[in-house]
Amino acid sequence: MTNNTALPTLDFGNTRLAFHAKSDARLKRTYLMYRMIGFPFTARVGPQVLNVMLRNHLPGAKAIVRGTLFKVFCAGESLEDTLLTTRQLQQFGVRAILDYSVEGEKTEAGFDATCQEFYDTLVLGAKQQPVAFSACKLTGLASFDLMEKISAGKSLSSEETAAWERVKARMERLAEASAAGQVPFFIDAEESWIQDAIDALAESLMERYNQTEPLIFTTVQLYRHDRLEYLRGLIQRSRERGYVLGVKLVRGAYLEKEHARAEAMGYPTPIQASKEATDHDFNEALRLCIDHIDQLAVCAGTHNEESSRYLTELMALKGLPNSHPRVLFAQLLAMSDHISFNLAHEGYNAFKYLPYGPVEAVFPYLSRRAQENTSVAGQSSRELELLSREMRRRGFWAW
Repeated sequence: MTNNTALPTLDFGNTRLAFHAKSDARLKRTYLMYRMIGFPFTARVGPQVLNVMLRNHLPGAKAIVRGTLFKVFCAGESLEDTLLTTRQLQQFGVRAILDYSVEGEKTEAGFDATCQEFYDTLVLGAKQQPVAFSACKLTGLASFDLMEKISAGKSLSSEETAAWERVKARMERLAEASAAGQVPFFIDAEESWIQDAIDALAESLMERYNQTEPLIFTTVQLYRHDRLEYLRGLIQRSRERGYVLGVKLVRGAYLEKEHARAEAMGYPTPIQASKEATDHDFNEALRLCIDHIDQLAVCAGTHNEESSRYLTELMALKGLPNSHPRVLFAQLLAMSDHISFNLAHEGYNAFKYLPYGPVEAVFPYLSRRAQENTSVAGQSSRELELLSREMRRRGFWAW
């Protein structure tokens, strides 16, 4: 590594590359959706109204959701629906992460059905080259209350112990499918008060299945002020226990809920004091991972241009090729295309999360997307700026 290493000169403002996978019709639809959710009132109240309509099975509710948020931010209602999108992405060097976006199941039958769907994504990934990863949320496989109790260190009843054994068996089944088909999967992070249970299970699976390569990835949310230190410990434990760590770094998706619970229950918020502190820890986590790239694989799950560029610079300074198999970049479908497609064009490992599932089941995910684009400073305006520029480049009117 030398000080005169040439750093990448990525142009994230290249809208021709950013949106070349979008037809004119899809570009216009995405533009209009960002115009709608760009208004805080619409983003806050709209999902609440639609949620009430869905819960009460009001006529037309599903059609409204399907034709608006769902149409832009989801890849379909079934696993088969996702194939068209995965193949379209592959044409432009972007691969897919299949994300059955169902969470908050409450019955054993529901947990088993969700586990089967996750399993099917891994089987499909073994057969379809455009599918690179699968992703799961543990709240689709386990009771939230049970994970909260385990995370708090409370004793379990015999029934609860049996329920947790079934959760571990579901995850074991997924890990075995991942190993059999060589399709890695992400275990997503969730609320802080259930995260300890998720972390323990993820570490246990990585220790057993990541002996030679990263198949299981845990997720670290850097908007929590304790997670950088957790990451340091995670790297050290993986080295001591002799496995390859798989880690996805994100900023975090439950900010308002975390603050509200901390205030209501009278404990200090686990969230960073400022966005600047979150950005600092995220970038420091990237540096830490690249410094230990011999020991781990890292996925930067971010819509932040500065962090994405910083990771490419860290790679260059370390002498890593753009296509290094242990450095990955991931963004959500219909978000930050200017990052995903420009990275792919330069030979980096770029991925898109493809959420899918029944309209009612994925609505919590869609609500977060609408709120995130207004709560994250500059996210919606940046998306609109780039979409507007591409609309004009193609000769369409945009305001």
